[in-house]
Amino acid sequence: MESQGNTATRILITGTAGFIGFHLAKLLLDEGFRVHGYDGMTDYYDVKLKQRRHAALLQKPGFSMTEGMLEDQALVDQIADDFAPDVIVHLAGQAGVRYSLENPRAYLDSNVIGTFNVMEAARRLEVKHLLMASTSSVYGANTDMPYSEMDKADNQLTIYAATKKANESMAHAYAHLWNLPTTMFRFFTVYGPWGRPDMALFKFADAILENRPIDIYNNGDMFRDFTYVDDLVRGIRLLIDTVPVRPEDGVVPEGDSLSPVAPYRVINIGNSEKVRLLDFVDAIEDCLGQKAIRNYMPMQMGDVPATWANADLLKTLTGYRPETDFRDGIAKFVDWFRDYYDK
Repeated sequence: MESQGNTATRILITGTAGFIGFHLAKLLLDEGFRVHGYDGMTDYYDVKLKQRRHAALLQKPGFSMTEGMLEDQALVDQIADDFAPDVIVHLAGQAGVRYSLENPRAYLDSNVIGTFNVMEAARRLEVKHLLMASTSSVYGANTDMPYSEMDKADNQLTIYAATKKANESMAHAYAHLWNLPTTMFRFFTVYGPWGRPDMALFKFADAILENRPIDIYNNGDMFRDFTYVDDLVRGIRLLIDTVPVRPEDGVVPEGDSLSPVAPYRVINIGNSEKVRLLDFVDAIEDCLGQKAIRNYMPMQMGDVPATWANADLLKTLTGYRPETDFRDGIAKFVDWFRDYYDK
């Protein structure tokens, strides 16, 4: 089920049946890269949606895929050896802040053990660049905004966030020890077509159309930096070519999160716009032409009232900054949602 792309660059992406991995793979395949996807197809949400994403990718030249768990080190090694990637983009993992309250062990297995297996493969194959997903949740209890990569991030509030911070620390150690060029990206509330059913936009649109109430936490007094998925994967695409180099004499340029002792960098990818949750709900209602039944709730355990990215470093390194207005992004999601579910 694989055909040849038009470039020698080979990119292994974990999580290609997932929301972000699917969009990134599609972008890279359209540019002619060879892409091998690796995904566990877990039932955290509708597996049919994951299968449809993979089916769409399999229509494109240059794509091949393997279904397997990150915790299966032997399989991860086998796929890495067989495909021999130049670059690895590790996006797979157990997602969801709220689910980590219910099933924390899933986050340790996937996000810590699974990520270690990917890092080991990258080290052994001496890939040109390892890029891995982190999250804005690592900023935890930080209250100074917008969040900057140079901020300390030591007060995570959930196991999900803690596992992602662990990934950052593990990756820095590997970058230092093995001179493995590594970029970690911290995502900020990604949304768009083919999105995850556990995310707010998907849940809200579905409930509104079905005349079911939507739960709005902290009585709506929440802010998020909503990042449109096409903007996000464009940022990742540009960062693939932005390979960190261990600085000479430990001198790091001002405003750069590059490690003084390793070819390692952390980068925010966000829209740099703090959007009020109630304005987000208003925009969904406008797109759907239907009002929500609003169920105002207290703040949920482990949640934070606001996230907001400083994306200056991304702009400095790549010349690019996400800028899709959330109203435009919601409209594109609603068009996809109505078409996909025939609503």
